[in-house]
Amino acid sequence: LHTPMYFFLLNLSLLDVGSISTTVPKAMANSLWDTRDISYLGCAAQLFLFVFFISAEYSLLTVMAYDRYIAICKPLHYRTLLGSRACVHMAAAAWGTGFLYALLHTANTFSLPLCHGDAVGQFFCEIPHILKLSCSDTYLREAGLLVVSVCLVLGCFVFMVLSYVQIFRAVLSIPSEQGRHKAFSTCLPHLAVVSLFLSTATFAYLKPPSISSPSLDLVLAVLYSVVPPAVNPLLYSMRNQE
Repeated sequence: LHTPMYFFLLNLSLLDVGSISTTVPKAMANSLWDTRDISYLGCAAQLFLFVFFISAEYSLLTVMAYDRYIAICKPLHYRTLLGSRACVHMAAAAWGTGFLYALLHTANTFSLPLCHGDAVGQFFCEIPHILKLSCSDTYLREAGLLVVSVCLVLGCFVFMVLSYVQIFRAVLSIPSEQGRHKAFSTCLPHLAVVSLFLSTATFAYLKPPSISSPSLDLVLAVLYSVVPPAVNPLLYSMRNQE
């Protein structure tokens, strides 16, 4: 189990536990006690932790795409390129990116004056719903953050796409059908998690206001915040003999 893939899976599981623990327990407690209360500091902490874990997970999934690329396309150099020090540095970069990104978003969101009530229309403190309570013009500040977010997301996405283009080219050139099946089975769980997380999160944050509705927002929030952490253990254990 002391291999780069399992080291990254350990980090992924910690991020999954963190992200799902940030939102679900509070939502369950509110449901059981028939209340929707959360303190201002509690809301800020929840938003920071949620964005931190989610963005760090996305960064880590990018690192895992690189891990799969090296394992399949350059197997003889795997131990050299992905030694223990390199793995620790890449995992630390993913956690650090998530921390800085969450700090930026939280500072921007909670520096705005909120005057349109104090009810967040979601089961956790989500940025778009908090911004709806603001009474100031947030377009310029949000545009700047949106540019940073798009650059980060697109950069990671393009890197993953290029990695998988190389992976699929290498896999399709394997003469053995069993070899191709084994290579694909190590990549499909990662692709499934990335596709579900990225598609639902992107749609939740960039969908036009005209199609927004409480029920749709709730479904999208569950799909990108609860479902991926819940299904990751299943997806990554289905093909694992270890």
